[in-house]
Amino acid sequence: MSTKTHQTIQTERGMQIAERRIPAMAAKAGHDAYRTALKHTGAVTLKTARGQIVERRLDGSETFIMNVPLGKRVKPGTILKRVK
Repeated sequence: MSTKTHQTIQTERGMQIAERRIPAMAAKAGHDAYRTALKHTGAVTLKTARGQIVERRLDGSETFIMNVPLGKRVKPGTILKRVK
């Protein structure tokens, strides 16, 4: 059984059309990665929204964790402890 590779020679216009699709493909990849992270972490991720850190679940529900000053960046991988 032989395998035949098919190569397409792109014109400049064809390349421009293909390049216009890159932002949409990147956005979809980011969204898919977010959904995968939700599934693999017990369906919970932390995110900042409106000056608050919230847990977001796969079903879309959010649980408030704590307030953060606006403009404060939280480094990826930072471990936060809940105050009871």
